[in-house]
Amino acid sequence: MKTTADLKEGIKLMESTDNSMLLDVRSPGEYSEGHLKGSINIPLDTLPKAVMDGLIPKDKTLFVYCRSGARSKRACIFLDKNGYETVNIGGVMGYDGALEK
Repeated sequence: MKTTADLKEGIKLMESTDNSMLLDVRSPGEYSEGHLKGSINIPLDTLPKAVMDGLIPKDKTLFVYCRSGARSKRACIFLDKNGYETVNIGGVMGYDGALEK
């Protein structure tokens, strides 16, 4: 697991990384309130099932975020143990960029 200093840095890194995927591990309610453009919502508590069902491609670098950075860190630890390459880009709580609804 790699970690970026903040969400903006993480987004820039993701944009310059080939074959990447943006993963939001917050709840569906949090996701609908505002999320990063292009992100896929797989809540932390459903991550093990998503991995078992093969819903997350292993050939992509996963850029993972949540609200504050705590859930994204836990998600990255779990994903790393299951053979994924991850970057914890933190939380949207302090992000001042545009969010989609």
